[in-house]
Amino acid sequence: MATTLDPNLLLAIPLAPLAGAAIAGLFGTKFFSTFSSETRAGRTLAHTVTILGVAISCLLSIIVLMDVLDGASFNATVYEWMTIGSLKMEVGFLVDSLTAMMMVVVTFVSLMVHIYTVGYMSEDPGYNRFFAYISLFTFSMLMLVMSNNFLQLFFGWEAVGLVSYLLIGFWYTRPTAIFANLKAFLVNRVGDFGFILGIGLLLAYSGSMNYTDVFAARDQLATVIFPGTDWLMITVACICLFIGAMGKSAQFPLHVWLPDSMEGPTPISALIHAATMVTAGIFMVARMSPLFELSDTALSFVLVIGAITALFMGFLGIIQNDIKRVVAYSTLSQLGYMTVALGASAYSVAVFHLMTHAFFKALLFLAAGSVIIGMHHDQDIRNMGGLRKYMPITWITSLVGSLALIGTPFFAGFYSKDSIIEAVAESHIPGSGFAYFAVLAGVFVTAFYSFRMYFLVFHGEERFGKEDHHAHHAGNHDDEEATADHHHGLAPGEKPHESPWVVTLPLVLLAIPSVVIGAMAIGPMLFGDFFKHGVAFKDVIYVGENHHAMEELAQAFHGWVAMGLHSLTTPVLWLAISGVALSWFFYMKRPDIPAAIKQRFSGLYTLLDNKYYMDAINQAVFARGARLLGTGLWKGGDQGLIDGLVVNGSARVVAWFASVSRYLQSGYIYHYAFAMILGMLILLTMTVFGTSFATVSAK
Repeated sequence: MATTLDPNLLLAIPLAPLAGAAIAGLFGTKFFSTFSSETRAGRTLAHTVTILGVAISCLLSIIVLMDVLDGASFNATVYEWMTIGSLKMEVGFLVDSLTAMMMVVVTFVSLMVHIYTVGYMSEDPGYNRFFAYISLFTFSMLMLVMSNNFLQLFFGWEAVGLVSYLLIGFWYTRPTAIFANLKAFLVNRVGDFGFILGIGLLLAYSGSMNYTDVFAARDQLATVIFPGTDWLMITVACICLFIGAMGKSAQFPLHVWLPDSMEGPTPISALIHAATMVTAGIFMVARMSPLFELSDTALSFVLVIGAITALFMGFLGIIQNDIKRVVAYSTLSQLGYMTVALGASAYSVAVFHLMTHAFFKALLFLAAGSVIIGMHHDQDIRNMGGLRKYMPITWITSLVGSLALIGTPFFAGFYSKDSIIEAVAESHIPGSGFAYFAVLAGVFVTAFYSFRMYFLVFHGEERFGKEDHHAHHAGNHDDEEATADHHHGLAPGEKPHESPWVVTLPLVLLAIPSVVIGAMAIGPMLFGDFFKHGVAFKDVIYVGENHHAMEELAQAFHGWVAMGLHSLTTPVLWLAISGVALSWFFYMKRPDIPAAIKQRFSGLYTLLDNKYYMDAINQAVFARGARLLGTGLWKGGDQGLIDGLVVNGSARVVAWFASVSRYLQSGYIYHYAFAMILGMLILLTMTVFGTSFATVSAK
């Protein structure tokens, strides 16, 4: 078996989706107008080339993963862009077990989303453009995870941000979609500012942008003091890098863009906000683990931010009525869990949860889209109920996804989520006590809001097709035609229907790993040799008493069956059961109780309904502050200083000088002769006085 992977094979993996995006985007849209999205031929071309490109990429990624598990790896430059002194700017690939696993997850979920989109977007006039976007997004994400240097990492980082902007604002005629994509773009720029500062610091002190070179200099970097402070430079650099992850992976307080991004079509919610873009920050911190291990301060910062996100974003999911926003807040909370694992030095556990979460969260988003189709694009869960008998495939796959999400024993989410909780319990990083409380309480909260949605959608009274259904302002509505005629929801007497096979097939294919992948992967990924292949985590040296969480987990692990059985005696399972039971009681048996609680604690409900007023704070402080700063720079800087003083001021000085000097230009020769004589007299006088002064000084 070759120890080095074929670079041509690796190049084909990101380039196949790029080729599909180029063909669909150029020939399937108005750019070249070869195949219009209005015709069947144009639509067939668009989805065929993009699905084929992603399918090739997925197949090749699986082959690469198999080769990596056999001992192969790759870390080399494939293209040198430019050299500035000793600094080389390159395109290169680092493929080890971490990268190979991410490649398979990204391409598999993307393939499912591409197939699903054929049915979901079948009537949309932007059909071809949408396929071009999601295929381009897949290329960008692959370039990010396969990079072996910070330059390419930053390219992929910004590329996924750009394409997400295009996808969130896909229906660009809607003001809400334009607001959402601008919000996502600007909030991510805040995080990216910190990210590029972190990259700059590492470049300045290591002299290289290549991961291998930076990791090799880790001992030297660990001793450098940041100028003007008593902080270690590595601490500042890692915190800056994590600020980038806070924006991309929607961590508090840079989380505000993700719920609003539900304005985009449902397939991109599954692709971007479950398996790929939002996990880029988690992947980046895991990749940079040799650096983060050098700073307990940075790890503590990561741990606390993740704990806040895991718990407080879960609270917001309790009061949501838009089916997609419930799943969106669930994503925020689970990203918090992953971040907590990173802060506890349990990097492999964070990546493990990233993988399991990708499958069951993509499943939940796509199932929500199937429900939206069946409900004629009504997204308010208060208008649903009893869908189980009308949409059996959507129902059972949604149940599987929900059980995996809440950590039901033997489902995928159980093994990764329970491992995070145990890792935090064994950690001694400052802040781990609060983090343990947050992730433990989050179990109950997650179970409550997940099954609140499940029960209200699939069980109980049929609340659809009634004249008095709730107004449809709970969220967006995923259909251009529906937006045009303002008709959402089922008409009186109309019944829901199961979605076509191109929608339900991806649900079934995602439900399978949502059940089995946790049990299959926990042994090798957390306690075996999976991450010992290639270079993933090989430079991580767990130092000090605060970094022994993985050792404690390894000693307590006795197989996936024993772990599942042991959960029956732990508070985690009973917290989850309590959340499900309380949800069933509140919304199936006594719906008057939630209404009474809402009225009794109206202040708390208002706080949650306004999302802790984070949007209002951002508007009042940052947006208004930016406007005030902009106005000040405009009035004082541009109009006052530049236009008023520099431009107009200099013009006034010239005009004044000209107005004065024009009196000296009379046009009479005797005036000029008199001026010459007067000038010569002055010069002679100055010469005489100068000679006399020099003589006196010499004596």
